[in-house]
Amino acid sequence: MTQSVVVQVGQCGNQVGCQFWDLALREHAHINKVGVYDEALSSFFRNVDPRRSEGEANELCGGKIRSLKARAVLIDMEESVVSEILQGPLREVFDTKQLITDVSGSGNNWAVGHKVYGSAYQEQIVESLRKAAEHCDCLQCFFVIHSMGGGTGSGLGTFVLKLLEDEFPEVYRFVTSVYPSAEDDVITSPYNSVLAMRELTDHADCVLPIENQSLVNIVNKINQMAYSGKSGAVIKQNSTIISGQGAVNRTEKPFDAMNNIVANLLLNLTSSARFEGSLNMDLNEITMNLVPFPRLHYLVSSLTPLYTLADVNFPSRRLDQMFTDAFSTDHQLIHADPKHNLYLACALMVRGNVQISDLRRNIERLKPSLQFVSWNQEGWKTGLCSVPPVGHSCSLLALANNTCIKSTFVDLRDRFVKLYKKKAHLHHYLQVDGMEQTCFTEAISSLSSLMDEYSQLDATRGLLVPDAPRLNIAT
Repeated sequence: MTQSVVVQVGQCGNQVGCQFWDLALREHAHINKVGVYDEALSSFFRNVDPRRSEGEANELCGGKIRSLKARAVLIDMEESVVSEILQGPLREVFDTKQLITDVSGSGNNWAVGHKVYGSAYQEQIVESLRKAAEHCDCLQCFFVIHSMGGGTGSGLGTFVLKLLEDEFPEVYRFVTSVYPSAEDDVITSPYNSVLAMRELTDHADCVLPIENQSLVNIVNKINQMAYSGKSGAVIKQNSTIISGQGAVNRTEKPFDAMNNIVANLLLNLTSSARFEGSLNMDLNEITMNLVPFPRLHYLVSSLTPLYTLADVNFPSRRLDQMFTDAFSTDHQLIHADPKHNLYLACALMVRGNVQISDLRRNIERLKPSLQFVSWNQEGWKTGLCSVPPVGHSCSLLALANNTCIKSTFVDLRDRFVKLYKKKAHLHHYLQVDGMEQTCFTEAISSLSSLMDEYSQLDATRGLLVPDAPRLNIAT
């Protein structure tokens, strides 16, 4: 069994990461009734003997669970969120030597996070990453969780990404990036996002962009269903999908429900790495099958049911309806329109008692409404994990490499240009050592080039490659 390490950077990254660990523990506890440290747990957790010190080889390879430690590195340049985690119910899950914090924060400035804190904490971060890697028998993947709008998440988060590439070039780098909405309260978020985009394009293997506004819409939809008064459609109070209870403290916070959606995405994404299945999909297979060109590694994700792992009384969705929902914009974690754009490839990750024949039937049913690039008409990758989410018979995560992602980048570029042509707030960045105006021009150039690549592919819509001539075999 392979292992993965989660790197949580900034306030958003640590809050989402904390929800992921909370839900992952609940999921494993539901399945692992006997309290034995098994391969499923080892993929994201270490089993240590708290009675022994680190130098006494305190790690246990099997047997009874003693003390689970998350394979995680927590980084934030403003210590409040990490401090709160250490006071909450998950405080024993994290190795305090794997926490890196400062007190002043990055002030919503990518340059401070990337240039100042990156340089100051480089050695400490590398040491923590190496230590986490050394605890793995077969390290397959780093998951980086961060936001794009703030200073630490965007700046230091992408600095860490480059460190991962330098120090562990053979290990896959999956990035979950939360993008700001157009009404974001951080005025400099367009600068931070575009500067971070260049780093994501150059140094990540796969990026799952998630938009704040899409998360807000999903949570609103769940709340509407919960309180509609319809028989059989009630979410119990304090359910894990709409409450942060259990993760940090007992007080629910405004972003807890949104963070839980992202945490559920990660639960489904990693299910094949954690549990057995008849057609398990390795994490490296996602990149291998869904990323035909190195820069075009941004995937549109959609999740169904939306209330996975909640204590819900919703009528269970028919399987075919779940597949239909997965290709509905209501279930996407980013605002885009894949059906009216071009698919490069698509992965379906199913959990639960689902047959391969069910997968094939639904793919054949959906194919006529989805346009794939001419040279990859059968560009489907499927995975079946036999362990369903807690409280549900099955779930589905769809990941699409689709040219529709370009619309997100167009909006981002437009917001960036609005600020940049007035040179508004630019001095805050340029006064940071090592930060020059060429960083801005190169970043927007990189983004424009990325959009052009998607446009060129989109221009091939409707064009079919003629059948290749058959070989003539001499007789």
